[in-house]
Order: sequence, then structure tokens, then C-alpha cells
Amino acid sequence: MSRFEGGLLGLICVNVLAALISVVTLGIATPWAMCIKYRWEIENTVIEGRRLRFIGSGGSLFMNYIKWWILTIITFGIYGFWLYIKLIEWKTENTVFDN
Repeated sequence: MSRFEGGLLGLICVNVLAALISVVTLGIATPWAMCIKYRWEIENTVIEGRRLRFIGSGGSLFMNYIKWWILTIITFGIYGFWLYIKLIEWKTENTVFDN
């Protein structure tokens, strides 16, 4: 049986914190803010009795962001169609079972 254990208060706090980080840093720290949100979402998820853990870091995501945006610019925006897929792939690669 799978379940999600996060609550409304936790969701609000995580989103406010992520928004503050992004706004205060003028968007530069957005990858770190996204990792905070991903970590909360993933670590409150249990699949078949096994808790998940997020092992990604903002620094790792930031490096990928730079690479992805350069590829998007070089291809005149065509690579942009793959950005969301690449982000999901990165998130999945950085999700493991905790136990």
C-alpha cells in the first residue's frame, strides 16, 4: 500500500520558504528552492511500505540548469521542449528507497 504523509501546514511552509529563497536571490537559488520542495514531497511518500529519500542537491541541479539553458540557446529554443522531461529524469535519478 502506498501513501502520502505530508500535510497542509508542511506544504505551505515549504512553498513559502522556496518562494522566499527564489525572490531574495533574484532566481539564482531557484534550483536549491526546488530541491527543498522535492525533498519534502519525496520524503513524505511511502510506496509499498518503503519510504523514499531524495538525494539531489541544489548544486547538482544548478549545473544541469546551466547545461540545459545553453543547449536551449544553441538550438534556438528547440531543446526547451525536453527541459521538463530532463527535470523529471533528474528528480527520479535522485530518488531512492530509504530502507
